[in-house]
Amino acid sequence: MHTKVLKRKKKQDSLSPAKVLTFGFTLIIVIGTFLLSLGPASASGQKLGLVDAFFMATSAVCVTGLVVVDPATQFSLFGELTLIILTQIGGLGFMTMGTLIALAFNRRISLRDRLVLQEAMKQNTLEGLVSLIRRVAIYSFVIESAGALLLAIRWSFDMPMGQALYYGVFHSISIFNNAGFDLFGAVHGPYSGLSAYVSDPFVNIVVIVLIVLGGIGFIVLADLLSFRTTRRLSLHSKVVLTVSGILIIAGSLLIFVMEVFKSPAFQELSLTDQIFAAVFHSVSARSGGVSTLSVSDMQQSTQFLLLLLMFIGAAPGSTGGGIKVTVFAILIGAMYSMLRGKEDIVFFRKRLSKESILRAITQTWLALFLVILTAMILSAVEDRAFLALLFETTSAFATSGLSLDVTTKLTDFSKVVLGLVMFLGRIGPLTLVYALTPKSKKELFRYPEGDFIIG
Repeated sequence: MHTKVLKRKKKQDSLSPAKVLTFGFTLIIVIGTFLLSLGPASASGQKLGLVDAFFMATSAVCVTGLVVVDPATQFSLFGELTLIILTQIGGLGFMTMGTLIALAFNRRISLRDRLVLQEAMKQNTLEGLVSLIRRVAIYSFVIESAGALLLAIRWSFDMPMGQALYYGVFHSISIFNNAGFDLFGAVHGPYSGLSAYVSDPFVNIVVIVLIVLGGIGFIVLADLLSFRTTRRLSLHSKVVLTVSGILIIAGSLLIFVMEVFKSPAFQELSLTDQIFAAVFHSVSARSGGVSTLSVSDMQQSTQFLLLLLMFIGAAPGSTGGGIKVTVFAILIGAMYSMLRGKEDIVFFRKRLSKESILRAITQTWLALFLVILTAMILSAVEDRAFLALLFETTSAFATSGLSLDVTTKLTDFSKVVLGLVMFLGRIGPLTLVYALTPKSKKELFRYPEGDFIIG
């Protein structure tokens, strides 16, 4: 008996952080699928199909926001609450939630738990992890509460106060966690999104701020809040804020230029509303998943730009997906260094390590292979335009949630494939590779250096 216990304990301890994260997210998706497939979760009482329930649960846990049914008209209150709880767990991460519960009961956080948290939060060190988790909980509660209150006040002019408060809480959690689920299908028609508020600067600003705060990551938020005392920002925060700012501004300008002269929906708006719409979709594309205009009605050039922004995504340690802005920065830095004949990639007078560069390149190639291969598979089984399928695939991988209104029309096979892509996008292709491959041994020798012609 004692031997069996020791073997079981040894097996548990052998689980790597990557395996724990992979199995943990899988378990939550399975539970979510079961709950959403129940009769009480449906507004009509008719059970949601297992594939559709799997897709919606995966979209919530992976904070994507892609839907195959309209949440407001399909789900009952129980179903909506299940969806938003899954979103909250998925946004903060199940290990973060577990740690918070453990801290509430004064349970000691083991070294193994800290290693898993380190992988989940994309930290380079174990130092200060528990403190970071506490701050993550506080930041999330304060930001989501403020967003809920502001949105509830605004929507109280359009609906009863109780409903406005519920909508405020639901959408604040959904938007801050970069999921993009909305309940306005019950008010303005299925899949209407925030189209009724395209000319509402208050809603636009609150939503943009929530997406940005959720997308820059908790590490950057902690840095910004402590800046008054420390008077300095980490290299990570500097790169995330700089690259995010450039992407928002450049994306807004390009969307404005490409839509203002050709898009009928865009031309109907005032200049101020056009600027808000351009900024809104530039911000939302990199993981927000909400829209005030129909993306399917935009120019193909704009759709492709949104696709690129989705692929880049948000910051590491945030609620967003994509290859991450820091990886994009490294790729641009590598190109710049090569063109200038420099040996090192330097940001803010700091040289990047070879490991960081190789990890960024690997992550980008894995993401490209996944997106392209999935789009090709969908193209082989679906009679849809390739750009539309590539857009949906990128949205699933980047956990963005923007759609060209194709996902609801896909076959069950394609829905399952996109569900798996959302899962891979949330945990990260590299994390899955680490989880599935045996632990590599340290090389005891190095091969002689070789050379071949490039370009």
